[in-house]
Amino acid sequence: MKQPPVIKVQFFHIKGPVPLSGKEAGFYGPLISIGRQPSCHLRFSSDLTYISRQHAEILREGNQFKLIDRSTNGTFVNGKRVTEVFLKDGDVLMFGEGGPQVSFLTQMEEGFVEPEVSPVQPGREPKREVVKEPIPMEPPLPPKRLQEEKPIRQEASEVSAQPAKAPLIIQYGPTIRSFKQLPILIGKSPQCEYPLNHPSLSDQHAQIFFSEGQYWVKDLTGQKLVRINRQPIGFQAPLRPNDELSLSPQGPLFRFFGEGRLGEIEESPEERVPESPETGKAEPEKRSISSKLKKIFKS
Repeated sequence: MKQPPVIKVQFFHIKGPVPLSGKEAGFYGPLISIGRQPSCHLRFSSDLTYISRQHAEILREGNQFKLIDRSTNGTFVNGKRVTEVFLKDGDVLMFGEGGPQVSFLTQMEEGFVEPEVSPVQPGREPKREVVKEPIPMEPPLPPKRLQEEKPIRQEASEVSAQPAKAPLIIQYGPTIRSFKQLPILIGKSPQCEYPLNHPSLSDQHAQIFFSEGQYWVKDLTGQKLVRINRQPIGFQAPLRPNDELSLSPQGPLFRFFGEGRLGEIEESPEERVPESPETGKAEPEKRSISSKLKKIFKS
């Protein structure tokens, strides 16, 4: 007998402590507790004292989820302090003013048997979160090797973008969008599945699709603007874990974490590598590490 669909709540950490930033956490059940207390489902470090031990709860009511604030310093949804509010996909939750931020997303799952969740008893911990960590970044290649590589990773015109059931989650700014079927179009046109208002994008700029067991990106501009790891892809190319995907030399810039997850990368102006007027490509010797890596090295 087919099981009724259940709802998985997903949090994507978009701002906060280095160990959590960029990670995703998923939960099932009628109640999700948030705070510093060890028994909380979504738990923050004990040194973040502006977050209460029992900071907030999310209660499932039918197919809706209600956020209840139980903190001293407040819980904010899309920048507004709340006491109780029903959440919707893409909402940004902030715990304490200026504190960690996560995007809220729900996903229906067919045929999944939800585990029975008993009320939390004193001295017993509930089922803890499952955190998917990004695949560690590989060290950059030496400049000489970068210069020798061909600018196009792989021309693969024989791979067609057929409809496929494959998950895709895109985090851009404070919002997250989730797709269950590919391909999708990205561009400034409202007719695109993922409309993105960015000055460097055309109306129908790029396409992401799933074929032969992996994710692909296709450049629809005809100008070789879409790049992977700062190198033009030409027509289309596969996405591999930890790839940097730039939709144009001026951005926006994403990292592909694998398993259909794209997260925006913020790049400060001083880290944008100037292009050589002769080749139109970034000069390897002028490349610099990202601001996130600088923070890690300093810590």
